[in-house]
Amino acid sequence: MAKNDGEIVIKKYANRRLYNTGTSTYVTLDDLAKMVKKGEDFTVQDAKSGEDITHSVLTQIIFEQESKTGNTLLPISFLRQLIGYYGDQMQMVVPSFLEHSMKAFTEQQAQMREQMTSAFGEMPLPKNFQMPIQLMEEQVKRNTDMFHQAMQMFSPFLATQPQKESKKAEAKDIDELKEQLRSLQNKLDNL
Repeated sequence: MAKNDGEIVIKKYANRRLYNTGTSTYVTLDDLAKMVKKGEDFTVQDAKSGEDITHSVLTQIIFEQESKTGNTLLPISFLRQLIGYYGDQMQMVVPSFLEHSMKAFTEQQAQMREQMTSAFGEMPLPKNFQMPIQLMEEQVKRNTDMFHQAMQMFSPFLATQPQKESKKAEAKDIDELKEQLRSLQNKLDNL
């Protein structure tokens, strides 16, 4: 069993096949997505050069997930903002900020699940259950405000942007999130 510091090593061959050295089986991108969801740690290496290509493979998984389900997690406005940071002086700060934000979101999600479990028990939620959209909106606003504050610390020119444009973008982001939540609620109702 070939492992690298406790992580499973996935080898990617020239024919695009992926080989899990931990289980000695070929896997697909869907299999890797399932491993991520289970919290399994792995690295992907080019079989010929040994180069770590985990980042590009995970990005490929995100691309496939975004295109196959029709339910996107990454709003267009977010993608545009993210692209805008490439080559910018703030490029170094964005990865750690996004990582911190996702960690905070995951912790809050776990807390919310615990609260719902204590309120409703282990029984399944009723069909007409409505997720508290206001809570999600508040969290998005807090994260957006925190991000803007962090950016202003590193770039005083960001503070000179007109507030009207910023508020318009926030409103659009919130509207997109509301629509995504409605879509998720409809899918839950259909289940």
